[in-house]
Amino acid sequence: MKIRDFLKIKGRPVIIIGPNETISIAIQKLVENDIGALPVCNEKGVLLGIISERDLLKERFQRSNAIGSTKIQDVMTKKVAVGTPEDDLDYATSVMKQKRIRHLPIVVDQKLEGIISMRDIVEFQLEETTAQIRYVGILPRRAHFGKRR
Repeated sequence: MKIRDFLKIKGRPVIIIGPNETISIAIQKLVENDIGALPVCNEKGVLLGIISERDLLKERFQRSNAIGSTKIQDVMTKKVAVGTPEDDLDYATSVMKQKRIRHLPIVVDQKLEGIISMRDIVEFQLEETTAQIRYVGILPRRAHFGKRR
């Protein structure tokens, strides 16, 4: 499946952030939209970087008192792996695995077209699969083989 087709199925709008917005705004957008990363784009929609939950946690650990004033451009990942609408979904999965990332911006001529997350791919692949959910504390006990000590 091509990424362009996957983006149509996904159907969610891409939430972005500008390079001059603050970490506080990034956290607010992540929480309000239940997402794990924000593409950083300029006013023309050109992808400049990406800011993820991991980036924000690192920044919080290093400079805890500056969250309200630190600019996104100062902490975002600038070397961003990307996909294009013409790539196969397998390409996106492979890149995410190799780079150990969970979000892949999709670009055309350096402008953001969409973003794919590992969660999006898993949900798509498992759309028709259902499972009975088990919870700790109510799992059936297994029979013990051999002698107890």
